[in-house]
Amino acid sequence: MNGENAIPLYKYLTENTTFAGFSGPMGLMLKGVAKKMDKDYKNNGKIKWNFTKFLIDRNGEIAARFEPTESLEKVKERVEEIL
Repeated sequence: MNGENAIPLYKYLTENTTFAGFSGPMGLMLKGVAKKMDKDYKNNGKIKWNFTKFLIDRNGEIAARFEPTESLEKVKERVEEIL
């Protein structure tokens, strides 16, 4: 998905959000993998691992970005906030 052949929606999402980091025990493992793939992984919006989620509000604006290590409870809370 990354690179010159990325679809426009993907480009928009990654260019208009930031990487907040991985959390929890799984995050420790993913940090090492991400660093090997992209030495500047902390400073760009590229998706680092599968299952990154984006929450889009009713107006089509990006409301939140959740990395795969984020708890689904936090995702649920944010969805409920914007309903």
